[in-house]
Amino acid sequence: MSEAGSAKERIGEALVRSGAMTEEQVKQVLLHQREQSGLDKLFGEIAVELQFVDQQTIEKMLGKKTGE
Repeated sequence: MSEAGSAKERIGEALVRSGAMTEEQVKQVLLHQREQSGLDKLFGEIAVELQFVDQQTIEKMLGKKTGE
């Protein structure tokens, strides 16, 4: 896997690997997504709403994942 992560790596995994989020925080976001939001909100949107990371961190991570 490259430092930016593979295309198959999920954003939560990448955020944990980079130290931006803990595994417990990722679990909380996924639980919230299942129980509250369904498929209407993306992982990053919920993580920002829960104040686990900021929008800039999500954008930076997405840029790395897409190779920008």
